[in-house]
Amino acid sequence: MTHQAWTHHEAVINHVRLHYVQAGPEDGPLVVLLHGFPEFWYSWRHQLPALAAAGFRVVAPDLRGYNRSEKPPGVAAYRLRQLVADVRALIVHLGSPTAALVGHDWGGVIAWAAAMRHPEVVSRLAILNAPHPGAYRRELRRNPAQWRRSWYVLAVQLPVVPDALGRLLRVRIGALLRRSSVRPDAFTDEDVRAYIHALGQPGALTASLNYYRALLRFPGDMPLMPIPARTLVIWGAQDVALVPQLSEGLDRWVPHVQVERLPQASHWVQHDAPEVVSRLLIDFLT
Repeated sequence: MTHQAWTHHEAVINHVRLHYVQAGPEDGPLVVLLHGFPEFWYSWRHQLPALAAAGFRVVAPDLRGYNRSEKPPGVAAYRLRQLVADVRALIVHLGSPTAALVGHDWGGVIAWAAAMRHPEVVSRLAILNAPHPGAYRRELRRNPAQWRRSWYVLAVQLPVVPDALGRLLRVRIGALLRRSSVRPDAFTDEDVRAYIHALGQPGALTASLNYYRALLRFPGDMPLMPIPARTLVIWGAQDVALVPQLSEGLDRWVPHVQVERLPQASHWVQHDAPEVVSRLLIDFLT
């Protein structure tokens, strides 16, 4: 998939071949966009041209295991420590001492951890519907609704469930995305075909589910340390997987946090409200 607003690249990053898309001026401040499950770089199709037009050098990788990036075997290859190392190595590869990280869903989990483990390379941090680990643990302790919404994290640990989920996701991804979004036109037929193509790459479904397996097998990879970077949290309030309380009380761990709640957006906040999300990001990063 091509577009005049961006270019495609590949490089060996942290010993894994990653594909990424780049837009904007080479000498602009670096912004790295990290997608979530079950997406790929295309998750940022609205924000890439908007941020580039604002003067940023924008890079959106396919995370390891997704779409055109390499898919190393085994669960341990997808532990959070490795995913964070990918991000840090990508910033080094791009020749910048620091970058602003923007992450959605799993990309947000990685961005939270990167800002804790490597604060020296994260100039600013923006999170879209991805729980801070401290807030997530808090809500699991006190909020039964979050346990009910987190059923799939436990389900993929079972031997036969991931294959069944994978088949369902591959066949029904368009319906699943549209049913859980707020805007009926958030995902066009062209978008759905792109997602089906990305998930259809050999090994992509197994790799994407290994993120969840590794999360529980290597819990020590998720740090809980203060984040010094200025942080923006954009939260779609109609998230079917994450309770809205996860966007509250973050200043305990993130002293310089700004929270923007969008009541008419879902978990797919950058798709439901692309113009609003792009404006919030540009204002925050400028």
